[in-house]
Amino acid sequence: MSYKRFRLTFAAVLLTATSVLASCSSSKAPDAPLSTAGGSSAANHPEWSQYTFTIGDNGGDGSEELSKVTGAFDDAPYKVKFARFDYGPPLVQATATGDIDLGYVGDVPPITGAAKQFGFKIVAVQRGADQTKAAENIIVPEGSPIQTLADLKGKKLAIPQGSSAHGLALLALRSVGLTPKDVELVYLSPAAGASAFNSGKVDAWSIWNPPSAIAVKDGARIIGKGVPPIDQVNNYYVATDKSLNDANRRAALADLLTRVSRIFNWAQQNPDQYAKAIAKETGISLEDARTTVDSYPFKITQVLPEDVKAQQALSDAFFDAGEITKKVDITTITDNLLPDGFDSTKQS
Repeated sequence: MSYKRFRLTFAAVLLTATSVLASCSSSKAPDAPLSTAGGSSAANHPEWSQYTFTIGDNGGDGSEELSKVTGAFDDAPYKVKFARFDYGPPLVQATATGDIDLGYVGDVPPITGAAKQFGFKIVAVQRGADQTKAAENIIVPEGSPIQTLADLKGKKLAIPQGSSAHGLALLALRSVGLTPKDVELVYLSPAAGASAFNSGKVDAWSIWNPPSAIAVKDGARIIGKGVPPIDQVNNYYVATDKSLNDANRRAALADLLTRVSRIFNWAQQNPDQYAKAIAKETGISLEDARTTVDSYPFKITQVLPEDVKAQQALSDAFFDAGEITKKVDITTITDNLLPDGFDSTKQS
C-alpha cells in the first residue's frame, strides 16, 4: 500500500467516535468455534437478561467481527453492542461517563483520564507476549536523516495527545536525556498524523499499529520501539464504575471480559481469520492486517503489582513533565475484574 492510499484509507475509517455500531446477532454462525464456550446461561443468571453491555472498539481491533465469527456471545444471557473510537482518550472518557462498559486502551489514556475525571477503573491487562515486539513505535520517513532518538532534538514529532504513543514519546526522549521542550511536539489525531507524516509536515511520528506496521512495511524506519527498557508492552482494559459498582452487573461484566479473552485467544491461534476481521473493520488490505496481527502477540490477564508500578512510574513522568496537572495514584483506579491467576491462553 502506498503512503497516499494509506492516508486516504486511514482517514476514512478512523472516526473521532461513533455511536453504537451494532449488537451481536443472537443466531449462531455456522461452525462458530466459541458458541458454547461461555459457561453461563440465562437459566443460571436470569437477572443478566436485562443487561446490555457496550464494548469500546479501539480503532477497528477486529473484536466486533470476531465476535460474530466465533459466536462467543451467542449463548450470553445479556446483549452486547460495539462503539468504535479512533484512539484511547475518547474511549476512556466514554467509559468514565458510562456510555460504554468495557474497552481496551494503551497505557497512557487511563492516566490522563484520571487526571481529569474519575468514573472508570483499569480491570485487566492485554499483556504483550513478546517483549521484543512493540504495539507502537516512533518512526521516520524513508530517507530521513534522523538516525537515533537523540537526533529528534529540534525536530517536529507528531503524537496523538494523551495516548500511549504520547507516553512512548515522553519516555523515549527521556531515555536519551531530552525533554518535550527539546522537540516540537505536534498534537494530531491518528488520521491527521498520518497525513502530516506522509506529506513531510512532521519529521517523525509516534504511533501504534496498524499505521506503524504499515508505514514500516512501506519504507518508514523505526528509531524507537515501545519495548523495555524504554516502555512497557501492555495495553489495559478499562470498565465503567456504573457496571463495576453493581454486584450483579459486575458479575455479568466479568463473564463478558472472559468471553472477550476467548475471542482474542482464538484469533491469535487463527491469524488469517484475525487479519480478515481487522481488514473488514478498518478497510486496510488483508496483507497489511496480517502484518498488524503478527506485530503484536498478547494474552489477557489480571493487573499485577508490576503493572501498577509501571503505570505509576509513567504517571509520575507525565506529571513531572507538565503533561498532566494532577498527580494520579494508580491504585485508586485499579480494580481487577478477573479471577486470580487468569490467563487467556488457558481458556478454551
